[in-house]
Amino acid sequence: MSEVVDLKALARGAARKRRAKAHAGGAHCASQARQLLMGFLTPHYGKTVAGYMPIHTEIDPLPAMAALCDHGPVCVPVVEREAAPLRFDRWTPGGAMVEGVFGAAVPAVSAPVTPQIVIVPLLAFNRDGHRLGYGGGFYDRTLAQLRAAGGTVMAIGLAYAGQEMRDFPVSSLDAPLDVIVTEAEILTF
Repeated sequence: MSEVVDLKALARGAARKRRAKAHAGGAHCASQARQLLMGFLTPHYGKTVAGYMPIHTEIDPLPAMAALCDHGPVCVPVVEREAAPLRFDRWTPGGAMVEGVFGAAVPAVSAPVTPQIVIVPLLAFNRDGHRLGYGGGFYDRTLAQLRAAGGTVMAIGLAYAGQEMRDFPVSSLDAPLDVIVTEAEILTF
């Protein structure tokens, strides 16, 4: 297991560089990815959608999240403690936010909801529907819990096309994505 962890750490370093390079490519790519995301989500209007508060060089989903608020509930993840699934709190554009764990903003007033669609940030992805995250396992545990509860949840990775990596380690604990949206295409699994 430690070999997989070490290989993942190496892959994360390479993936951070790839994402930073893609992010530096301009706002047009992020805008195009959001447009494709919105088009994909149109048939799902009314469902509870979890976005995320962007950090570092992640694609900013906030414009899409604001537009989705016109069609149904939107929420964001809240880290309650290490090695635990995420909680999701209702989010609205302009709502009061405070700094949460790892520097991501969270709603100042907690209003927990259960998402049916989860937009997931990532460092890298492959064409088998796997993502490489930051290594905390939060989304893996969360998606496993949501899927085990019997509810239908769709996990959508939002990424730059330049974040695609063919070779990174995948373990049995890594929750697969159902969809990956980039500025260039939508991949479904």
